[in-house]
Amino acid sequence: MSEIIQDLSLEDVIGDRFGRYSKYIIQERALPDVRDGLKPVQRRILYAMFSSGNTFDKNFRKSAKTVGDVIGQFHPHGDTSVYDAMVRLSQDWKLRHVLIEMQGNNGSIDNDPAAAMRYTEAKLSRISEELLRDINKETVPFMPNYDDTTMEPMVLPARLPNLLINGSTGISSGYATDIPPHNLGEVIQATLKYIDNPDITVSQLMKYVKGPDFPTGGIIQGIDGIKKAYESGKGKIIVRSKVDVEELRNGRKELIVTEIPYEVNKSALVKKMDELRADKKVDGIVEVRDETDRTGLRIAIELKKDVNSEAVANYLYKNTDLQVAYNFNMVAISEGRPKLMGIREIIDSYLNHQIDVVTKRTRFELDHAESRMHIVEGLMKALSILDEVIQLIRNSKNKKDAKENLVDKYAFTEAQAEAIVTLQLYRLTNTDIVQLQDEHDELKALIDKLKNILDNHDALLTVIKEELTDIRKRFKQERLSKIEAEITEIKIDKEVMIPSETVVMSITKHGYIKRTSLRSFNASGIDEIGVKDGDALLKQQEMNTLDTVLVFTNKGRYLFIPVHKLADIKWKDLGQHVSQIVPIDEGEYVIDIYGESDFKPEAYYILATKNGMIKKSNVSMFKTSRYNKPLVAMKLKDNDEIIDVMRISKTQLLTVITNKGMSLTYSSEELSDTGLRAAGVKSINLKNEDFVVLTQIISEPNTILMATQRGSLKRISFKILQEAKRAQRGITLLKELKKAPHRIVAAKVVNPEDKNYTIYSSKDQETGLISDIHLSEQYTNGSFIVDVTDFGEVEGLDLK
Repeated sequence: MSEIIQDLSLEDVIGDRFGRYSKYIIQERALPDVRDGLKPVQRRILYAMFSSGNTFDKNFRKSAKTVGDVIGQFHPHGDTSVYDAMVRLSQDWKLRHVLIEMQGNNGSIDNDPAAAMRYTEAKLSRISEELLRDINKETVPFMPNYDDTTMEPMVLPARLPNLLINGSTGISSGYATDIPPHNLGEVIQATLKYIDNPDITVSQLMKYVKGPDFPTGGIIQGIDGIKKAYESGKGKIIVRSKVDVEELRNGRKELIVTEIPYEVNKSALVKKMDELRADKKVDGIVEVRDETDRTGLRIAIELKKDVNSEAVANYLYKNTDLQVAYNFNMVAISEGRPKLMGIREIIDSYLNHQIDVVTKRTRFELDHAESRMHIVEGLMKALSILDEVIQLIRNSKNKKDAKENLVDKYAFTEAQAEAIVTLQLYRLTNTDIVQLQDEHDELKALIDKLKNILDNHDALLTVIKEELTDIRKRFKQERLSKIEAEITEIKIDKEVMIPSETVVMSITKHGYIKRTSLRSFNASGIDEIGVKDGDALLKQQEMNTLDTVLVFTNKGRYLFIPVHKLADIKWKDLGQHVSQIVPIDEGEYVIDIYGESDFKPEAYYILATKNGMIKKSNVSMFKTSRYNKPLVAMKLKDNDEIIDVMRISKTQLLTVITNKGMSLTYSSEELSDTGLRAAGVKSINLKNEDFVVLTQIISEPNTILMATQRGSLKRISFKILQEAKRAQRGITLLKELKKAPHRIVAAKVVNPEDKNYTIYSSKDQETGLISDIHLSEQYTNGSFIVDVTDFGEVEGLDLK
């Protein structure tokens, strides 16, 4: 054999081959025909069963035989794909009206596979007969099968609008389809209305077709989505499970699920809900049980005492397939090509198909009636001259000669002559003449009726309407899915998601944060906290896991961290850095943290900066739903930074102390409530090269402890402070020296219960008793505590 080598580019070869493949799977595999609502494999299965007499009024037949017939005659593919398609046509949780009745294990809503085809038996259902009725009356076009040994239908006559009734789902190359099942009675009623008024609007059709009607029931929400889908072919609805609340004897409640969304795997749904319970993602569920039996679907979700059942249900709606979104994508093959269609176009295509089917059927029946009429007229004529006909036949040589003689002598046609010579003797009675006359009259009436249908379009439509009405009367069922106009907003109560627990929240100066159980905290003791060398505890506070931590940084930002998001770490362990939870900038560090439970607007945060700016903002402004990045708490100018954050719930006195020893005290009422992005107002009128080292709340029993860079400590009483107005210069607290003047590098408001202090330097640290630092007058520089030559310049001060 000589080789034929073609020199082609890969692009041309792949493009051509894939184009042909795509055309095949779009037209011949994955998408349904708009006329009968079936994919090719489904059509071939139904036709093969019909052809072999495997109908609803006969006994069941092994599925393997049907699969063999389909593969052998019509569908040259794997037996598994054919059997899977056959099984789906028998599953009443997939199809609103099953097209195949199957005996044996045909799978389950838990996605269990069906038994092997050698074990199951099947036959056509009663309603599928209506899809195939009149197929032998030349109503639909046929084409050769894959090996040209027989013929198969290109579409079924489909006396009911199956595409809308049973829906369809499929994925091909570049196209997908998702058409939900609908109620048979509603769809046929809408079709009848469309026949009467072809200009009917989608809104008017929706008076009859309320929306999808899933075989698994459920609650459908979103009429706007249904209307959009019926208009354009695309739309979105929410399908929610039917959930009831039942009371148990012990005072507990349980959620009972009796209907789940379409095409949701029940066992996977139960497993997911139980995982949420086991992982403590939702608090309040004791047990999840699948109590489904032969009486129907039932999932029981047992709840703890005094748990809000609605809140648990909402959480499950949000986080499991107890509620799903269904997206309409009504694509079907129309006139040989895929098309996205609204409900009017689908009904119109179906109606045009029915007009074509009924026209061809009527023409077929008319041809047969006229042929029979012709024979009956011949028989009647023969009986009227019976003796002559008998004599002629007796004198003929054979059957052929008898037929020719009848045609020549009495002007019978070939067909009439054939009928006469094959006539049985017992029919040559007076009774038969009467019967022939009656049959003649009936045929004449039938022919007139059939001609009227062909000549009169309204009569043809009447036939379609009568047949649809008959099917509706015989097969209609009550609606299973409930329609709700609006989509219900799911509000998740965080108390349901998070177990309520009191914990100790702590953070270090270097920003290591953690939550610790009370058990771990009490077992260790406060001094045994895990910190790095050179780090120290900044703040600790008892909080609930339902609370939120606000972490304020020096750059005027805050981090919103729910307590339950913090890692549960032992008191002796280090914790995690805040930057691992919410990313912060280089050089950004924690100033203070506060816990919030409800963000009610009855308190304020006051933020003060190094350059003497201050602002007050309501607590409610700090609530957010964004956890993943820092949020602005105060707008800063130039190289300014936050040095203090306070939370007040009533009018308080604020005291400001600067590096050069100035002090200003004023009421918090001097500050107006501003937004988070505001820059604030001037707190104190600073001298040149001066800056603020402390802005804190102060009251009668407090004193102020200050440390200078030269190692001196000074403590002043509340009485020395003088209440004034905001933005003034204030009073002087330090005696001004010409040589090496003292500068306040750190200050703290001391409470009566504070006992110890620690001062930090560039070289070392030293701890002492606050009671050893006696109260000083306004213009002194305090007591020298350390020798800075050995200790290093003082950098900070802390209290214990």
